Amino acid sequence: MTDVFDFSAPTSEGGEQVLADWRGDVLLIVNVASECGFTPQYEGLQALADRYAERGFRVLGFPCNQFGGQEPGGVDEIQACGLKFGVSFPVFAKIEVNGDGAHPLYQHLKAQAPGTLGTQGIKWNFTKFLVGRDGRVIDRFSPQKKPADLAPAIEAALAVPKPQADGGQ
Repeated sequence: MTDVFDFSAPTSEGGEQVLADWRGDVLLIVNVASECGFTPQYEGLQALADRYAERGFRVLGFPCNQFGGQEPGGVDEIQACGLKFGVSFPVFAKIEVNGDGAHPLYQHLKAQAPGTLGTQGIKWNFTKFLVGRDGRVIDRFSPQKKPADLAPAIEAALAVPKPQADGGQ
């Protein structure tokens, strides 16, 4: 069965990041935007990343310009916005999260954790997906859900032991 660790994503530097590098960690995957009313959530996301990093928690930001044109800039503008909010977690290259051009990772996330009434489409910037250590999507949170409010779900996901490495060679 496919899990999040089977995907890769384009980095802001022009390379490709294999998500399997974070196998065994708990991930919070968020579509972000620099000019959105929810952009101050960057601070809360960074606070979560700092609070839980030593326990194997990672935040991954995916810029997207599909909602109100709120991520119009290029890599430099996107990175500058992250710096403004003190972001040190990875912010990838701009992708699409909906439609025919949706990145395969987001196609997978939406299929694994549909939104309200079973709809798969991302409704707005700062939709959040919590992914367990096994690479399976645990839950999907709306943009209105503040990062600090995710702490109980993150704590529960971190309480699950890391999967043992496959002993077969």
